[in-house]
Amino acid sequence: MLRLPAQWEEQESTLIALPFKGSDWSPYLNEALFAFKDFIKTISKFQKVILLCKELKEAKALLEGVKNIEFLKADYDDTWIRDYGPIDAVDEGGLFSYDFKFNAWGDKFQSSKDDKIVSFLHEKGFLKGRCKRVEFILEGGSIDSNGDGYLLTTSKCLLNQNRNSSFTKDEIEKKLTSLFGLKKLFWLENGHLMGDDTDAHIDTLARFINKDTIVYQMCNKDDIHYEGLKKLENELKALPFKLLKLPLPSEVLFEDKRLPATYINFLFVNGALIVPTYGVKEDELALSLLQKTVPNLNVVGVDAKVFIRQNGSLHCSSIHRFKR
Repeated sequence: MLRLPAQWEEQESTLIALPFKGSDWSPYLNEALFAFKDFIKTISKFQKVILLCKELKEAKALLEGVKNIEFLKADYDDTWIRDYGPIDAVDEGGLFSYDFKFNAWGDKFQSSKDDKIVSFLHEKGFLKGRCKRVEFILEGGSIDSNGDGYLLTTSKCLLNQNRNSSFTKDEIEKKLTSLFGLKKLFWLENGHLMGDDTDAHIDTLARFINKDTIVYQMCNKDDIHYEGLKKLENELKALPFKLLKLPLPSEVLFEDKRLPATYINFLFVNGALIVPTYGVKEDELALSLLQKTVPNLNVVGVDAKVFIRQNGSLHCSSIHRFKR
């Protein structure tokens, strides 16, 4: 039966693309590299990391002594591999990978190299089995599956004219239903975080934490996000799932700009849930609430303050490969 697995299902490895000289990370590249190092070290305690890098020597020096890493020299535009990496699905023949078209969130940035990464991984043998190219723009962070045929997404992203402008909403829904074997696609209309340049990816707002429960961001009435997140909450209450509300992180600034800090950008790995933290008072409560919800997993916080300077976080920076 065709389906899109849930992200808590058993994984083979995690793919990450390291920041590099000449990219948007350049003004604080060393800070970014050490932030990624901490993230990679955390994941590697639980499962294998396949690390894409521009320079093998520098990457190996950065992660010297860290086990469970395989290095791969590659050419790419940016680090947000969640959105241009392979999306695994399952059919009667077993696990296979989709290679969706990527245009950098509506041609906001350069993306020609990122768009070729999945085929590169397949050619190099890092992506084993079947790989299907789909000439349809879809980013991994724009959808979230419960593994049982239900998918969350946002209209602001998938219906944006900067993606698949020739498709109607009905046509997009039919296409995703066909590609992923969906029972139901839930479209969310509200919610957006300041600084987010993905046009409201679902992985910044609301995600499945288990088959029956959606975890989402909510804030106090004095926060600028309140109206949008309250409307999002009301939408979620109408869905046939349990809900877990997480506090929105307090304002995180860089160069006087508010950054899109969110706890929803967590990452499942084998035996753990890795959660972005921001050095704010809500960190402890968010980790505690998540730990109570997934008592069988180790909930581990990783400092993501540097990640969100480029408007993404831990989930955006990684993509899982399921166990074959």
